[in-house]
Amino acid sequence: MTSSAISPHLLDSIPLERWPRHIAIIMDGNGRWAERQGLPRAAGHERGARVVRQITEACSNLGRIEQLTLYCLSSENWKRPADELEFLMQLLELYLVNERPTFLEHNVRVRILGRRDGIPERVLAEMDRTVEFTQQCTGLWLNLAINYGGRAELVDAVRQIGHQVEAGRLKCDEITEQTISDHLYTHGLPDPDMLIRTAGELRISNFLLWQVSYAEIWITDLCWPEFDESTLAEAITAYANRVRRFGGLKK
Repeated sequence: MTSSAISPHLLDSIPLERWPRHIAIIMDGNGRWAERQGLPRAAGHERGARVVRQITEACSNLGRIEQLTLYCLSSENWKRPADELEFLMQLLELYLVNERPTFLEHNVRVRILGRRDGIPERVLAEMDRTVEFTQQCTGLWLNLAINYGGRAELVDAVRQIGHQVEAGRLKCDEITEQTISDHLYTHGLPDPDMLIRTAGELRISNFLLWQVSYAEIWITDLCWPEFDESTLAEAITAYANRVRRFGGLKK
């Protein structure tokens, strides 16, 4: 990771209780950014990976953000050309290997969200090694959504719950919202307080469908390779200025 620091005066005035504990980001626009620069799409993905390092380090250094969840590869992305998918797998593998020392330096713990089906064995092995390597870290949780789909996550949760009902360990009328939350890929994690999307798209794209029910959504027209610490500070400031009612009235 490169050195990064958000100017203190931008965020120091925000009370602790107004900070988002969990930020989720749909990192969109790598390919579009590259095409606008006259570069191959692969260059956009490489630049996007560098921004992941920068923003992860920035969130860790801020010390007030507990969870950062990044939409790295959706279950729909398998529809892309084979050569682009192979490049993405190589880039992911390289990222997982190269970032381990920095994860340890910044006390970042990695968690993987998503299905393992279709991911090459060599990449799965590096995912598992990185999770193992960082399991003793106690700072920022970096949750990487890889081969992730919100509907698939709900299907997997329902299947697990159904097996418990079949086995007689759970009754249908005992199923609650907490039961479902406990069987999601994100079990044990707080729901996102804020969902950021880049590249100006106005949709959730099958990301954390259950978990973002009450998340504050913040959208920027910047593509992910253009996202930086000042953009992150802008998003956090916007979040802090919103009133979260959760269905109630303003107090």
